[in-house]
Amino acid sequence: MGESRDISGVTVVIVEDHDDARYMTRMALEGYGYKVLEAADGQRAIEVALNDRPDVILMDISVPVIDGLTATKRIREDAPMRETIVVALTAHYEAQYRADALAAGCNAYVTKPIDFDWLNGLLISLLA
Repeated sequence: MGESRDISGVTVVIVEDHDDARYMTRMALEGYGYKVLEAADGQRAIEVALNDRPDVILMDISVPVIDGLTATKRIREDAPMRETIVVALTAHYEAQYRADALAAGCNAYVTKPIDFDWLNGLLISLLA
């Protein structure tokens, strides 16, 4: 938490279908100073991303309606969203999931459970 970048103006969308996990992630990120938006499925993630133009999207790969990788690809089709940071969040450790996430346009791949101090450091480095 001794990082120097001011993240007070940074907007993060949490895409997570489990209410408890979404709430915990929101509380942690707001504690660091991020503005947080939420989506419980991939379709809503696309809508929020295109409407609100966040700086970062934390995309759970396994969400309902439209999966996280498909949602990421659709978000990336919008030219202004090509530079937005998308971090895949998943319980899957297998190399193929990581490769698929990066191929879909994710900037990074984080496995659960999330170490929020580490995630904050990652976001700061990706935003730099």
